[in-house]
Amino acid sequence: MPIKYARRLTDRRRSRQSNRQLGLCLAFIAGAANAGGFLAVQQYTSHMTGILSSVADHLVLGQSELALGGIGGLLSFVSGAITSTLLINFSRRRRLHGQFALPLLLEAGLLLCFGVLGARLMEIPGFFVPLTVMLLCFIMGLQNAIITKLSNAEIRTTHVTGMITDIGIELGKALYVNRHERADQLPVRANRERLRINALLVGCFFAGGVSGAFGFQHFGFFSTVPLAALLMTLALVPVYDDLRLGWQLWRRRH
Repeated sequence: MPIKYARRLTDRRRSRQSNRQLGLCLAFIAGAANAGGFLAVQQYTSHMTGILSSVADHLVLGQSELALGGIGGLLSFVSGAITSTLLINFSRRRRLHGQFALPLLLEAGLLLCFGVLGARLMEIPGFFVPLTVMLLCFIMGLQNAIITKLSNAEIRTTHVTGMITDIGIELGKALYVNRHERADQLPVRANRERLRINALLVGCFFAGGVSGAFGFQHFGFFSTVPLAALLMTLALVPVYDDLRLGWQLWRRRH
């Protein structure tokens, strides 16, 4: 991956195009981690809607341990979002180039741990929920907060419900026939750019899901190592820029 392209995707200077290109990349990774993670732990970890609904079901059915497991996954997702926000704000206050690279680097490290140590982590009990589930939920929360903050909530990558809803809305606008145009009302027009980017995000999530499921089926936990390598490639360029600038400043002072 060219250095200038990697720098543009994760640098503090943002554009709508770089936000969307990074969003497509992260949607692929989220789909792969979600689908591969399901084969590993028999639970989807990217969307909290299903987890929260399962907590309600388990509480009504008197299955308190399963309900606590869902709460553990939910808290892990929230903790990931909190961590991402802390890292981004820490970097932003210090005007670092790697404002969004630090949480991506952390996500890469956690995916690498999941890939290398996943089989052993399965044997370690967590807070009423396997440690692997907590780790995947944390990663999903971490990533969703990254893309939400850098795109000002325009893009989400770890769940597709909102994106598919937006696709339906824009298709409905496109199918609407403006029979009687009035001067005091604007005609109904579909936002084709919004339709295109949401369709691409859903497509990337699905492609990542197929890739992740195929990879885990044939290579097991190690299938997440290429995902970690891709994230590291995206994150290392602005982090290197910050380290080089810090070294230059230190040399000038001494």
